Amino acid sequence: MKKTIIIFFVIFSLFAVNNIFAGGKKQSAAVQTQAVPQIYEIAFITDIGSIDDGSFNQGSWEGVVRFAAEYKIGYKHYQSERQSNEARLSAIDTAVKGGARVIVASGYLFEVPIYRAQDIYPSVRFILVDSIPNNGDMSGGRPSYKTGNNTVGVLYAEDQAGFLAGYAAVADGYRRLGFIGGVANSSVIRFGYGFIQGAEYAAQELGLASGSVTLNYHYAGQFIATPQIQSLASSWYNSGVEVIFACGGAAGNSVMAAAEQTGGKVIGVDIDQSSESQAVITSAMKMLQSSVYDSIAAFYSGRFPGGQTLVFHAANNGIGLPMDTSRFRSFNKTGYDSIFRRLSNGTIPRIEAIDANGSPRAVSVSIVRISEM
Repeated sequence: MKKTIIIFFVIFSLFAVNNIFAGGKKQSAAVQTQAVPQIYEIAFITDIGSIDDGSFNQGSWEGVVRFAAEYKIGYKHYQSERQSNEARLSAIDTAVKGGARVIVASGYLFEVPIYRAQDIYPSVRFILVDSIPNNGDMSGGRPSYKTGNNTVGVLYAEDQAGFLAGYAAVADGYRRLGFIGGVANSSVIRFGYGFIQGAEYAAQELGLASGSVTLNYHYAGQFIATPQIQSLASSWYNSGVEVIFACGGAAGNSVMAAAEQTGGKVIGVDIDQSSESQAVITSAMKMLQSSVYDSIAAFYSGRFPGGQTLVFHAANNGIGLPMDTSRFRSFNKTGYDSIFRRLSNGTIPRIEAIDANGSPRAVSVSIVRISEM
């Protein structure tokens, strides 16, 4: 196959058992903890990042708020005081003492704490968003995974969401692309990997000459907004990069600030970020709100899928682009529906980041520049 984009990087990623669970609709965030009742049956626990970050945490929090408000159940947000597994376990313990029957934990930093907590608190139900519980011991090359009967892991096909974003950008006429990821964890890597593949797929479909589409690729190593990330994004825009996929939580705010100053464009991540900046042309979304809402609903209806890993992807409407709020120049809903249908029905194969034996593999796609910060 002729490669339109040229880049080389090694992808480490973990994929889990595919199981389907329903999706829903997005609603606006509520960032205030419910005052009454004083028993908080539903707990949402975060580590880094706030619940109004306009990204990953907010999307999950919206699912908690939506369910609790509809069914008049007490809920509360807890945040670990320090960035350590012990501090996260302490936050879980505080939530349990506050009456939590179901705990939603946000992100990969809770893999080890939930691995431990599911045994410590067998009567509590745990929903681990974006990860699978494991012991964190890499001495054997990979950790030991265990999802207890009182726990469910929730994963997303970020590769497919990234694919749609990359495809749409090239189909909309953009030729100089950028990707700034946060921490190079499996989710961020899959977003970037899919973004490259989607851009290449569109370029080939349009019959563009090899090298017509270029890509700058970089991991910032953090999920917070910093002057360094803004400076890097500004330098990319000033050098001719037209649109940057900002895949780093609050770090995306720095990319948006750079875009607003230089006239560049941004692709948001996790939730619809169109309201964050006029520079955002679309967002590679995980349906966080609906997946969290439905997972909590399963517990209260006696259908909690304990011991399972649920994967949300195109076929169950677990990922997508927000076409109603996207600011494309020419790419439209007809084009989107066509590529989404091909992705969901398997015409376009799943984009795997590891080989059949579970070993990481290098993917040769060509890089224009990797900028150091």
